[in-house]
Parts: sequence; structure tokens; C-alpha cells
Amino acid sequence: MPDQKFDIPENELVFSYIRADGPGGQNVNKVATAVQLRYDLQNSRVLPEDVKARLMRLAGKRMTEDGVLIIEARRYREQERNRQDAIGRLNHLIEKAAAPPVKRVSTTPTASSVQARLEGKKRRGSVKQRRKLLKEDFE
Repeated sequence: MPDQKFDIPENELVFSYIRADGPGGQNVNKVATAVQLRYDLQNSRVLPEDVKARLMRLAGKRMTEDGVLIIEARRYREQERNRQDAIGRLNHLIEKAAAPPVKRVSTTPTASSVQARLEGKKRRGSVKQRRKLLKEDFE
């Protein structure tokens, strides 16, 4: 299942083009190169429910209350490159969500590590004990 690919149909993606901020001079003030991709995750029929749930958790604040995932791309000066960047970021998020979480296998400490820990505790205790005895001698 981790190698599973999901083809999101274009009709489920909504693109809007906005003006980007940052450097770019006059070009940035007159050309809408930044892309805002909206993907209605709640009503999507492509993704299974478990992948949707993991994607919602991964998306965090990019998710609206209505279940719409919003990705803004403004890295490039060209609209088409920003559009491809937004699609790529959506695909990357979906790939991460498609991989089921790995179950943690609990392990026990080795005998030598337990012994080393206990010896360290004994050393520390003896240092404190000697300090206490020295303190009593000065009083």
C-alpha cells in the first residue's frame, strides 16, 4: 500500500491565481503569478478514508473547517511553474499520508546497559555520600 499511487482528477482541483508578495518589482504588482490550489478532501472519491484521515492530520492549518485543503505556491515568477509546484506539494502530502504509520516495537535494554546504568547510579551516590561526610567534618 505505501507504493500506491492516487491520480487526482483535474476536476477535483480548483485553482485561483493571486498576486504574490515579495521581490519582483513592478511585475509583482500587476501579474497574478501565485497559485492557490483548493482540494475538497471531504468529498473526494479518489482517496480511501484512512488516507483522508491521515492527510487531514498532516495538513494541519492548511485544512479548512469544511474539509478543503488549501495549498499556496508562490515560489516561482511564472504562474505555470507555481501551478506545478502546488500540484507537486499536494502529491507529496498524499504520498506521506498513504504510507501507514509504522508500529513501534518496544525493546528491552541489554544486560550490559542495565549494569552500566546501575554502576553510574552507585558512583553518583558515593560522591554524594562523601560530600555529606566532608560537610559533617567541618561543622
